[in-house]
Amino acid sequence: MNIYAFADEACGLIDGQIAALRRNGLQGLEIRGVDGQNIADITIEKAREVRRKLDDNGLTVWSMGSPIGKIGIVDGDFPAHLEKLRHVLALADVLGAKNLRMFSFYMPGNDIAPWRQKVIDQMGQMIEAAQGTGVTLCHENEKGIYGDVAPRCRELLDIFPALANIFDPANYIQSGQDTLEGWKLLADRTRYLHIKDALADGHVVPAGKGIGHVKAILDDFRARGGSAVTIEPHLTVFAGLKDLERAGEETKIDPFSYESSDAAFDAACDALKALL
Repeated sequence: MNIYAFADEACGLIDGQIAALRRNGLQGLEIRGVDGQNIADITIEKAREVRRKLDDNGLTVWSMGSPIGKIGIVDGDFPAHLEKLRHVLALADVLGAKNLRMFSFYMPGNDIAPWRQKVIDQMGQMIEAAQGTGVTLCHENEKGIYGDVAPRCRELLDIFPALANIFDPANYIQSGQDTLEGWKLLADRTRYLHIKDALADGHVVPAGKGIGHVKAILDDFRARGGSAVTIEPHLTVFAGLKDLERAGEETKIDPFSYESSDAAFDAACDALKALL
């Protein structure tokens, strides 16, 4: 199993991300934030610099953790967004990434049906832009977008054979989707998993500590030949906790809060390894 991560949750600087990946024995990045910039906004030269550092440390970029598709279906500037996608695809070529994480547009409210065709039209243009690049567009479920629940994710996958699926259990929980039911619909088209779990109230916790059935889904994914996952910690960091405690007292806090970003990142990595 190849394990990658959103290492910008450990450190915003690429050098710190490399240290976190090596410390935890991971294979590389789903790259999202680099030295204070979103991956979609860096230059080609910056991408070359990042690639050199990763190569020197034996690390790879598995996927571009891009924000593509995270605009409103009503008020988003889609032509500009399509140009941003083309730039991210060029960056992927430099970084050696074969996957690009994307979304299916924020909906204006609960009445989604009127926007279905526009979603399909714009998704089609994005998939067309990626043709011939060697990069697979991978749709991630997220609360508030068209593909926030499994049936609509399946619909998009059926319409677009070139599209791949990213399965994020915590995001499904936050959208009211049972993860095992969702997995039945999407397992055959899932390229990789985002390792993220949550409680019933949507609070993100380490993998295996929530209601996302992460181990069962992970085991089935592996049995089907799945070979890659991305750790996305999203755990609470409560820096300065000790400063709030009085002598002899212990503050009661969320048991899944951590004193630093590095500690939270390491805990997320350890949780996945325990499930494997």
